Formats: sequence, C-alpha cells, structure tokens
Amino acid sequence: MGIHYDYKSKRGERAMLKEAKKKDRLALKKAKRASTNIIEKKIEESSEMHDISKPITLDDLTNPNK
Repeated sequence: MGIHYDYKSKRGERAMLKEAKKKDRLALKKAKRASTNIIEKKIEESSEMHDISKPITLDDLTNPNK
C-alpha cells in the first residue's frame, strides 16, 4: 500500500529530474554544434589562400574584391 502513496507524492520530483536531463542533453548538443561551426569556419578561411604555383601580382595585393 505504501508504494501507491509514494508514487504520486514524488511525481513533481521525477518531472524536475526529467527536465534537468533534457536541458543537459540540449546544452551538450548546442556546445557540439557550436564547436563544429567554428571548425568549419576555420577550414573555409584557410581554403581562401592564394595558389602557391601562381606568382603574386600587384593586382592580387591591391584588389579589395579578391
């Protein structure tokens, strides 16, 4: 008989624990997503380097659109 009374009395506590777990999982996902975005940006920036096999001209240095 004690189990049934105890079950409903702890409903709020179980709900709070469940929500805390959910928030933790979401925080981990956000952190992981943010770190992958930073890595992708660094890769994109490094791919914009000048081709080594071509000589660097004055136009390459002074053209702001390149």
